[in-house]
Amino acid sequence: MRICFVSRRYWPAVSGMSAYAENLLRALTAAGHEVTLVSQYRGDRQGGAVYGGGPPPPERVPEGVRLVALESLGEQAVGSGAPADFEADVSALRDTVVALHARAPWDVLHAQYGYPPGLAALEASERLGIPAVVSIQGGDGHWVGTCCTTHRTAIRRVLRHAPALLIGSPSFRAEVAARHRVPAERFTVVPGATDTERFRPRPGRRPGTVGDPPVLLYHGRIDVRKGVLDLLEAVRLLLAAGGRLRLLVSGTGPDLERVTRRAREADLVDAVEVLGPVGYHDAPSVYRQGDVFVSPTWAEGFSNTVLEAMASGLPVVSTDVVGVVDCVRDGVNGLLVPPCDPHALAGAVGRMLDDAPLRHRLARTALRQVLTQWSWPVAAARIGAVYEEVCAAWPAAGTAGGPRAHGARTAGRTPTAGRVAAATATAAVDLSCRFRWAPHLL
Repeated sequence: MRICFVSRRYWPAVSGMSAYAENLLRALTAAGHEVTLVSQYRGDRQGGAVYGGGPPPPERVPEGVRLVALESLGEQAVGSGAPADFEADVSALRDTVVALHARAPWDVLHAQYGYPPGLAALEASERLGIPAVVSIQGGDGHWVGTCCTTHRTAIRRVLRHAPALLIGSPSFRAEVAARHRVPAERFTVVPGATDTERFRPRPGRRPGTVGDPPVLLYHGRIDVRKGVLDLLEAVRLLLAAGGRLRLLVSGTGPDLERVTRRAREADLVDAVEVLGPVGYHDAPSVYRQGDVFVSPTWAEGFSNTVLEAMASGLPVVSTDVVGVVDCVRDGVNGLLVPPCDPHALAGAVGRMLDDAPLRHRLARTALRQVLTQWSWPVAAARIGAVYEEVCAAWPAAGTAGGPRAHGARTAGRTPTAGRVAAATATAAVDLSCRFRWAPHLL
């Protein structure tokens, strides 16, 4: 099958989206598919400071994948004091996909993230008459559409009219379906996955073992919405109560400087180390430095870092929120606490550190589950099945890659070429949207 994968972020941007895309692309080519990656990227200093900027390096693209890099010029308008022009980026993505298809036709489009790539893929699908699959992965479900009428209209257009929608967990599906008044059956749940060959327990060490002092690890996006400041407060509480521990904070994001400043204050400086940005291929060594993984996130689509920690043999403390509860069950393979509650977080971390039998049992169970349920071979097979299904429900008129006629509905997916524009006219751009001025948070 010939696939065009349209991504919002790819390396060198340090993001769960980058890791997800790389692993999926590798799995697709291994399965014999022909894949082109069309990826947005930030080429300006401001955008690069948050995640890492610049076009995807060819050496980070899996062998056999054709790379087309597209600079997000509309988003970068914020650097000159103007609001981000997401509409220009949608048009650029759409037109690039359409032009590439004219030279080497695809069977299916797959957009990673509902907006901007999802809308661009939907519009390209309408023009080309080939089906589009859209993955809703995180902020596109949690935040996009809660910000302004423009983005609410845009994301609902994608959710209601994309031929196929993928989402990482049942709890995330329920949230997005309710918020945007979309039938839950529109979504196919394909749980997140991790590279269990790359992420594995430290050799010779029993999962759940801790050192002296024990080391807590936070690895991921440095963003207040991931609960990093809640974790720093929980560590302060544990230290004030006489606890002996260390905390490593690894990653990058919009609040890296804020977290670094807090970690340097007198009550934390001797116990907290901020490692800063860590490349995906260096991440396994970071997990091996930790004893207990802590992810106090406020919401997820599906947590890649939790799965990586589980695969690395670390017991997990996280929050009872959307996207986490689908992979972490309290007392079964981890501990869960309410979000935004440093006292509860400190209590759960203290319990994990004090109870060795509990630690070992949780880490052992989590490792077994991630190997059997959340590895990439399992996820890639499910995604490939969705491609086959959506193409089968989208009958071609003429040769492969030619115009497609409207077909039957299957599992809530409806071919829509030619009918969406009239039904979902875009409202005037709302420049008050908070993401116009901080587009990296979208």
